Amino acid sequence: MPTNGSPRRIRRVLVANRGEIAVRVMRTCRELGIETVAVYSDVDRGALHVRSADRAVAIGPAPARESYLDIGKILEACRVSGADAVHPGYGFLSENEDFADACVAAGVTFIGPPASAMRLMGDKVSARATVTRAGVPVVPGDNGDGGGGFPTAETALAAAERIGFPVMLKAAAGGGGKGMRLIDGAAKFVAAYDGARREAKAAFGDDTVYLEKAILRPRHVEVQVFADAHGNAIHLGERDCSIQRRHQKVVEESPSPALGAELRARMGEVAVRAALACDYRGAGTIEFLLAQSGEFYFLEMNTRLQVEHPVTEMVTGLDLVAWQLAVAEGKPLPLSQEQADARRRGTAIECRVYAEDPIRFLPSPGRITSLRTPSGPYVRDDSGVQAGAEISVYYDPLVSKLIVWGEDRDAALGRMRRALGEYRVGGIKTNLPFHRRLMEHPAFIAGDYDTGFIERERDVLLAPYTLDAEQLELAIMAAAIHTASVGGSASVGGSASVGGSASVGGSASVGGGVSAARSAWRAPVTGWRGR
Repeated sequence: MPTNGSPRRIRRVLVANRGEIAVRVMRTCRELGIETVAVYSDVDRGALHVRSADRAVAIGPAPARESYLDIGKILEACRVSGADAVHPGYGFLSENEDFADACVAAGVTFIGPPASAMRLMGDKVSARATVTRAGVPVVPGDNGDGGGGFPTAETALAAAERIGFPVMLKAAAGGGGKGMRLIDGAAKFVAAYDGARREAKAAFGDDTVYLEKAILRPRHVEVQVFADAHGNAIHLGERDCSIQRRHQKVVEESPSPALGAELRARMGEVAVRAALACDYRGAGTIEFLLAQSGEFYFLEMNTRLQVEHPVTEMVTGLDLVAWQLAVAEGKPLPLSQEQADARRRGTAIECRVYAEDPIRFLPSPGRITSLRTPSGPYVRDDSGVQAGAEISVYYDPLVSKLIVWGEDRDAALGRMRRALGEYRVGGIKTNLPFHRRLMEHPAFIAGDYDTGFIERERDVLLAPYTLDAEQLELAIMAAAIHTASVGGSASVGGSASVGGSASVGGSASVGGGVSAARSAWRAPVTGWRGR
């Protein structure tokens, strides 16, 4: 946000992230005439996001805590590059209120909500209390004595028995399934409590846990909200994120096949109320559990741009990053709620393509030896890699997000099936076989699914698979090429040195091992569906 509350023109944005989200933010900045700065760790020296930026700054070793999570290095990168704003993307420092405060203190515009809102909504216990006061429905539960969680298994068990099993034990400080346990009875409670606290402590540095009544076979439906500094707040519709593995989203779609017009309007109105309750600004997401009865309950608020934001962009024709930049400059939202509602059209579906075993969902790091991405009408592939890129063990193994749009859900499903059929990745395992099976599953086609769908249908979705004829031919060709070029593998990895950014580390170094240089290559601009 503008550091002094008044409009401030953004001229150069440092993207404090990597991979596809960094590339995606840079594309919008380029369209708006805003210069961009990439940051990179040692293993990302030749990454696409580095070569997509106008400038690139080295920030340290591969481990995120020594590079992408180091607030001091990010701010030093802003100083040496002359960046006047930071876009945090998602993950890393995107929901770190201390980082937002540090940016403001350094005179750098943080493209995100105020630290106060992040602090309030980042803690699950205080978030529940805040939205409850605003009349937002929450899952029946217990935040512990004084709202501070449960310090012992005994006090937590007593609360669970009052609520009634089954219950969900959740980490107050986190998300993404970390520190979360579904418990169906007292016999398993103590072990689950101990495990949840250990996992929460390791993931978030905070072992505080709280309890919620378990909603059986729920859908996970989230609402995209936007607010500005002028008191305006609207929603841009919902996304159904119920297809999950280990509590992490794999497929998202909008609109949700489970919502009618009345329920959609009610959830949207409640989501806006939650955003206003914390004096929010910028892009945010209110996540709900939708019960089979049609009742919905606040789950959490993500105080950042979501991974799956392109789904909303495809059904509205809006650029949400452009909106973030405008709000950060102090401008009012460009649309009213009525105008935003009128823009929603058709159905969009997103498949997250990961470098992972499609049966066990375990990471599959390595070099991408060949890559053919789908294209055609209303097909979008948001990626941060190219052929020759290395999927590192240090970071999330996302290859790309494949998004399609159709006039209706049947058209979108058909387009996604076609696009997945065109998608080819060599050198690593991916979850593409899983996505292809899911798009053919009768229950998914019918829109009849919930958060437990993958586990229930694992015999179909996660069964061993065989290569089709084209995949087998491509695999043989890739193996032959690899064998022929083993001694000269630099010809594949050479893409890492296309942009002179590979030699960025050799430029003049400044405090803390941070160095800056001009990137010698720019990625092509991609657009969005017109209206």
